[in-house]
Amino acid sequence: MEDSNSIAGRRLTAIHSHLLTSTDNTHSQIETNSTAGEFFDEQRYSVVLPEKLKEGKWNVYRSARSPLKLLTRFPDHPDIETLHDSFVYAVDTYPDYKYLGSRVRVDGTVGEYKWMTYGETATARSAIGSGLQYYGLSKGACIGLYLINRPEWMVADHACSAYSYVSVPLYDTLGPDAVKYIINHADLQAVFCVPSTLNILLSFLSEISSVRVIVVVGGVEEHLPSLPQTSGVKLVSYSKLFSQGHNNLKPFCPPKSEDIATICYTSGTTGTPKGVVLTHGNLIASVAAMTLSIKFNSTDIYISYLPLAHIYERANQIMLSYCGVAVGFYQGDNLKLMDDLAVLRPTLFCSVPRLYNRIYAGIMNAVNTSGVLKHRLFTAAYNSKKQAIMTGRKPSPIWDRLVFNKIKAKIGGRVRFMGSGASPLSPDIMDFLRVCFGCSVIEGYGMTESCSVITIMDDGDNLSGHVGSPNPACEIKLDDVPEMNYTSDDQPHPRGEICVRGPIIFQGYYKDEVQTREVLDDEGWLHTGDIGLWLPGGRLKIIDRKKNIFKLAQGEYIAPDKIENVYAKCRFISQSFIYGDSFNSSLVAIISVDPDVMKDWAASQGIKYNDLGQLCNDPRAKAAVLAEMDVVAREAQLRGFEFAKAVTLVAEPFSVENGLLTPTFKVKRPQAKAYFAKEISNMYAELSAMDPTLHKPL
Repeated sequence: MEDSNSIAGRRLTAIHSHLLTSTDNTHSQIETNSTAGEFFDEQRYSVVLPEKLKEGKWNVYRSARSPLKLLTRFPDHPDIETLHDSFVYAVDTYPDYKYLGSRVRVDGTVGEYKWMTYGETATARSAIGSGLQYYGLSKGACIGLYLINRPEWMVADHACSAYSYVSVPLYDTLGPDAVKYIINHADLQAVFCVPSTLNILLSFLSEISSVRVIVVVGGVEEHLPSLPQTSGVKLVSYSKLFSQGHNNLKPFCPPKSEDIATICYTSGTTGTPKGVVLTHGNLIASVAAMTLSIKFNSTDIYISYLPLAHIYERANQIMLSYCGVAVGFYQGDNLKLMDDLAVLRPTLFCSVPRLYNRIYAGIMNAVNTSGVLKHRLFTAAYNSKKQAIMTGRKPSPIWDRLVFNKIKAKIGGRVRFMGSGASPLSPDIMDFLRVCFGCSVIEGYGMTESCSVITIMDDGDNLSGHVGSPNPACEIKLDDVPEMNYTSDDQPHPRGEICVRGPIIFQGYYKDEVQTREVLDDEGWLHTGDIGLWLPGGRLKIIDRKKNIFKLAQGEYIAPDKIENVYAKCRFISQSFIYGDSFNSSLVAIISVDPDVMKDWAASQGIKYNDLGQLCNDPRAKAAVLAEMDVVAREAQLRGFEFAKAVTLVAEPFSVENGLLTPTFKVKRPQAKAYFAKEISNMYAELSAMDPTLHKPL
C-alpha cells in the first residue's frame, strides 16, 4: 500500500502537469485534461483534482486560488499558528487603533460609541487571564462564556487563547437544561455571565460541581449574592477579577497549533447538544484562507450582533482582529439594531437571510405605499442599475442620488461589504441588496464542524443562486446518494452529498466517538448531509438535505418525523408530510385525511359535496383540520416554528404503490416533495399573501 507521502507527491505531480505556465504573466492558463476533469480558464472558480477515489471517479474540487496545496496559515504571515499569535500580531501592528466599541454605559444609558484600542484590549486580556490563574485554573481548563456580544466576551476569549484555556460559548437563549448539560459535559471550571444569566446558574448551582469561579460582567461587587461555603464556588465581578489579575500579572502560557481552542456546542433537534472540538490550527487555516478572497482593512468598521456563540460570527471576529478592523457591538436588542447602525455607520455588515428579508420587505413596503410616481421612479432606477451590474457596467450615479442613497442611509450609508450565511439567501434578495446598497454581497456556506466557511462566492461574481467555490483550506467531493437519485454522473450538473476534507475539519465531537464516526469517515471526509451540485466554473449550489432534518429561514432546525408523530394524534389525519426549507420561515403540511372522520364532520356542519376530493378542497375543511392540528401541537408543547401554518388535504393515501412510502411505511421525502411540488408552492404563495413581511420576488 502507498504511504501518504507518495500519494501526496503523485497528486502534486499530476496537478503540476495540468497547470501550464503562460507566456503572459498577467493571466495563468489552466487547460482541460481527460483524466483531470474540467479546468476553467475565463471563469475558473475551482479545479478538479486528478485523484482517484474509491468509486474510481475523478471528482475532488479545490479552490482555483490554491489548487496545489490546502492553506493552513496566512500567506503573508506563516509564523502565525494560533489565535494567540494572531492577536499578538494585531496588537503589534495596530496598537492605537480602535478595536472594541460599545454604546451602553455602566448605568444602563445609551450614548455614542466608546472604544477600547487594540493595545488596551491586550492589557485587559492579560489581566483577565492572570485573574483566572489567580483562582487556580491551570492550562487546558474549560471556560464558559454565557453572555451576549459585548467587549468583555472578546477580552475573555483572547485571555483563553493567551493562557491556553478552552473557551466554551453558551448561547444566551439556551434553556437551563441545555446550559446545565454543557457545563457538566465540558467540565467547565469558570463561567462568565451577566446578572440575568447568573440567576439561571444559581438555580442549579449544586448540580454543576466542576465550576470553581463565576464571573459576573456588568454586576457590582457589593450587589452580588453571597454563596454558601459548601458550594465551593467563588462569585466575583468582572471588574474585581480584572484588578486581581492586573495586580498579579502572569506570563502568557501560549498554546500550540494542535491544542484545542474552543468547544462549540451545536443545538441538535433531538437528543443533547454536541460539542464540536476545534483547534487553533483549524481556526487559523479557515480564516487565513478567507483572506485570499475577502479583503478587510484597518479603516473598516464592523457591527457585531450575530451571536458570538455561533461559528459564523466567531470566525468573522478572528479575521477582523487580524485585519485591524474596529468592531462596534449592538446594544443587545435586535429591535434597536437600526439605531445602532445609524450611529456606528459600519463599512462591513454580516447577517443572515432572515434580516435581509426584513430589510427587503421594509423597503418594498415603503415603495409600494409611496405613490405612483415614486413607485415608477424606483422601478426604473432598480431595473437600470440591475442591468448595468449584471452586464459588468458601471451604473449611472444619478440613480443613487435620486433613489438609493436614502436606502443606503438606513444602515449608516457607508456599507461596502455585505456577507450572508447560516441558511440560503434567495437569489432575488441577493440581487435586490446589490442594487439598492451598491456594494459587494457575498454568500457563504459552512458549518461548525468545518470552522465556518466551506465555500464562498468570489467578489465580482454577479451570478446569484449559489454559494461559491471551495475555501482554499479544504477540498470537496460529492458522494452519490442513489436512494435520492443524486450521483456525480448526473447531467448537466454532478450532484451528491457534499463531503469536505482539509485542515479546517474539526477533531470530533467531545466525548462522543459514536456520533463523530457517523459524520467523519476513515479518509478524513466530513459528510455534511447537504446535497449539492456543481455549476459551470466550479461553483456549488445547495439543493437538498440528505437527512430528515432541515433548517428554516431563520436558522431553526426541524425534525419532521417528530412533528408528524405529534400530528398523528389529530382525528382528521390518516398520514401527514411536513415540509419546510431554508427559504421559508414556516412549515406547511400535506394531509392524507381519514375519510370517515371527514364525512362525519361534513355532515355535522351541513356541508354538501360530491366526493371526498371536493370536500378536501373546501376552505372550511382546511380551516377545521388546521385548527385541530394547532390544538394537538399545543398539547404536545411544540415550539411555535414547529406548527404547520398551512395545509393541503388530499383524499389519496400515501402508499408504496404511488411511490410515497418505503416498504417499511416511512414517507419518502424527496419523492413526496416532488409529488406535491405544486401544492407546496401554492401554500407558500398563500402564506406570503397573508403576511406582507414575507418577501416576494420582484
